[in-house]
Amino acid sequence: MTDRLAGKVAFITGAARGQGRAHALRMAGEGADILAVDLAAPLPPAVPYDSATPDDLDETAKLVEATGRRIRTAVADIRDPDALRTAVDDTVADWGRLDIIVANAGICIPETWDAITPGSFRDVMDINVTGTWNTVVAGAQHIIDAGRGGSIILISSAAGMKMQPFMVHYTASKHAITGMARALAAELGRHNIRVNSVHPGPVNTPMGTTDMAAAIAHAIATYPQLANMNTPFLSGWVSEPEDVADAVCWLASDESRYVTAAQIPVDQGITQY
Repeated sequence: MTDRLAGKVAFITGAARGQGRAHALRMAGEGADILAVDLAAPLPPAVPYDSATPDDLDETAKLVEATGRRIRTAVADIRDPDALRTAVDDTVADWGRLDIIVANAGICIPETWDAITPGSFRDVMDINVTGTWNTVVAGAQHIIDAGRGGSIILISSAAGMKMQPFMVHYTASKHAITGMARALAAELGRHNIRVNSVHPGPVNTPMGTTDMAAAIAHAIATYPQLANMNTPFLSGWVSEPEDVADAVCWLASDESRYVTAAQIPVDQGITQY
């Protein structure tokens, strides 16, 4: 590790475990202080995997503290803009700055198109799209006001560059995030704020546990012809959260100072055919 984020403050959602925790630890290892936000409560009923807990968020805090960096945690729903704004405002009031936003929180529900209910469609869009927007809005003005520039990273998906069979709502939400990043990059560029989207393929996180595999298998069985649409080029089918965090940390750093409005895949090549 180096000190390429020394003195900076990063606001990360979905930070209790998985990719969000990996982003927090990677950036803390590079010298950043962390505002870690997570729902840490039950997810919508259609989501086929367990939710993060307050204990998970506490563990993230302990791991970041072990790097020697500061961390603040907040239990908040990204659908609640007031809760996010309070968490960010309090952090800036105490620490004096915000430099990096990583809008990582999101959900995934495997369902065939005709099994998607109005409720599950709304949940995916409200969390993945509106929640991402709320995250940016909660912090962007602080970065603008400081006049130092900054980096905003929206976590999309390979489904936001290509598509994911049996996840129409998820695919739509991740394409929306891709477009959101490009549009924000255009407007925020005058403040020297870079906005990019990151597009992971399969990642070894709790999202893949519990009933998730069974839900995917059930959907694939309805139309097996689509089963291999996302076959990777590389020999490994699943990356680790740390692999994605490496790309996110690079985008947060000055090493990518001329990179904006880009879509960065960390997907083993699955979006390239």
